[in-house]
Amino acid sequence: MTAPVTPAAVAGPGGAVLAGEVVVPVRVGSRRDVVRSLLHDRTAVLGLAIVTVLILGAVFAPLLAHHDPNHVDVLRKFLPPSRSFPLGTDNLGRDVFARILFGARVSIGTAILAGLAIGAIGTAVGLVAGYMGGVVDGLIGRVLDVLLSFPSFLLAMAVLGLVGPGLKNLVIATIAVSWAQYGRIVRGTVLVERERDYVEAARAAGASTMRVMRRHVLPNIVAPVIVLITLDMGIVLLQISGLSFLGLGVKPPTAEWGAMLSEGRNYLDQAPQMMTFPGAAIFLLVLGLNLLGDGLRDALDPRTRLRLAQGRRGGRGRGRGTPSATGPAAPPAPSAGAAPPG
Repeated sequence: MTAPVTPAAVAGPGGAVLAGEVVVPVRVGSRRDVVRSLLHDRTAVLGLAIVTVLILGAVFAPLLAHHDPNHVDVLRKFLPPSRSFPLGTDNLGRDVFARILFGARVSIGTAILAGLAIGAIGTAVGLVAGYMGGVVDGLIGRVLDVLLSFPSFLLAMAVLGLVGPGLKNLVIATIAVSWAQYGRIVRGTVLVERERDYVEAARAAGASTMRVMRRHVLPNIVAPVIVLITLDMGIVLLQISGLSFLGLGVKPPTAEWGAMLSEGRNYLDQAPQMMTFPGAAIFLLVLGLNLLGDGLRDALDPRTRLRLAQGRRGGRGRGRGTPSATGPAAPPAPSAGAAPPG
């Protein structure tokens, strides 16, 4: 912060803090401040732990899995969980644990790739539309209106119906129908930022349009974009898994969580593990991403970070016996008939 703030400070509009009659500007802290605030958020740490464990499981799948995920042995089909097969086997005798680990590579990898691409495209388009304005903004705005008028899942199904199923086409279709939301949000943010004094100063100094957008506007809108990407990555995972469940994603025998759910729906009575464990993996990853995204939102917001820091300081002060704002407590009145102190 640029100046000390009293505990009675209240967050005001425009990222400022109102302390009595003094307006103290607040800026986003350093990376160390963001990480410290994130690590003090228990739900964010829980989400980060869930996401980290699942990603590590995908990375080290060849070391953790004791069986080939695509090895077929009909003599051991529908086996319950055991020491040899921790999550049982499917209708073809394949190890469900190995398929979940290797399927995590496809599911998590495609979700991260698609999420980052969606965020990059939407941010670039929204930045250009919001800063340039005029005809460019009008044309991009009409494209955004058309894309946002259709449900993204149905639009992705239509695209895959034209280009055909497959993992590559699935990722392309997901990116093509999902970036418009980012474009709309970033455009609205840029429309506000381009009227700020620092943008006017950069223009007056002779900076080019590209330099102003890249060096001045973009760094000030990247924090909400990061939060949105993290929160939206779970939705992207659900969309990819849903399309794979319908047979529009990966082709057998490739392991993928949505495809595994589709394979197990016909054997739910005989082998519930075929649907239970892939569904639990999807649920845990989406939960972890949502918790992590909420924590990032609070950590990147200076007003929220200030409020949490004040709450922690207040809690520690009360724990050490710090007197309250009303002053020290009065001693108890002596009871009737008691001798006065000497």
